[in-house]
Amino acid sequence: MMSTRALGLGSAIRRATFMPNAVRNQVVLRNVIGKRSVQTQSLTPSAQEVILNKQRLLRPSSPHFTIYQPQLTWVGSIANRATGGALSVLLYGFSIAYLIAPGTFDSAHVIEVIAGLPEGVKYAGKAILAAPFAFHSLNGLRHLSWDLVKFTSVKGAYVTGYIVLGATAVSTVALTLIK
Repeated sequence: MMSTRALGLGSAIRRATFMPNAVRNQVVLRNVIGKRSVQTQSLTPSAQEVILNKQRLLRPSSPHFTIYQPQLTWVGSIANRATGGALSVLLYGFSIAYLIAPGTFDSAHVIEVIAGLPEGVKYAGKAILAAPFAFHSLNGLRHLSWDLVKFTSVKGAYVTGYIVLGATAVSTVALTLIK
């Protein structure tokens, strides 16, 4: 018995000794009969790709937003990504244009061009720039509150969503009316 303890088999031998015969026979049958051999086969990369593409066609697709009724949470998420992308494109586009033609896109020239525009176009342009900036900034604060584990309930997500929409409307009007 000393050698079985040294090998760590003492408890396994005791379990096997005191196990009822019916259970012991089931374990033996399961170990002997349950094993199957697995055959593998080497495939060329193109054959592997064909099999993978067939499997992808059979996979269920996740539910699409066209199936579900619009919810404030996912509409806000999509709008946050869209406004972030639009603001990034605007920033990088202006930066690259300034690097390519600094004389055309310097501050003095841009102010001169904007000053010559009609008032309605100026206000429309300011609103078009202010709305995504305000929404993305305020929704970013909402996401930071979620990172601090605040307002993470369904009710909290909806309340903060409506607050962001209201604050976006107010701040868009305020930014548009600034001279």
